[in-house]
Amino acid sequence: MAYCKKCGMEIGDQTGTCPHCGAAQTPETVDNGGFLWGLLGFCIPLVGLILFLVWKDTKPKTGKAAGVGALVSVICGVVFYVLMFIIGLGAAML
Repeated sequence: MAYCKKCGMEIGDQTGTCPHCGAAQTPETVDNGGFLWGLLGFCIPLVGLILFLVWKDTKPKTGKAAGVGALVSVICGVVFYVLMFIIGLGAAML
């Protein structure tokens, strides 16, 4: 036997809606975030952004991990280019 996700009453395992409160019984989605999704977003920022946009409502933790990875990658890239520009200006003045 299973339990209703809304009211907690006991219902059948294959019941689509709760007979007591009428709540739909959708299967649980695994949303544990995950370092690997963040790493994928870091390595391929466009994919991380797309995954964030696709999963932000259905899998918020996993979408956030991919989005944060993409954001960190973009920030690291900008910092790297700024540092290289400053080092280049310093070398040109010598």
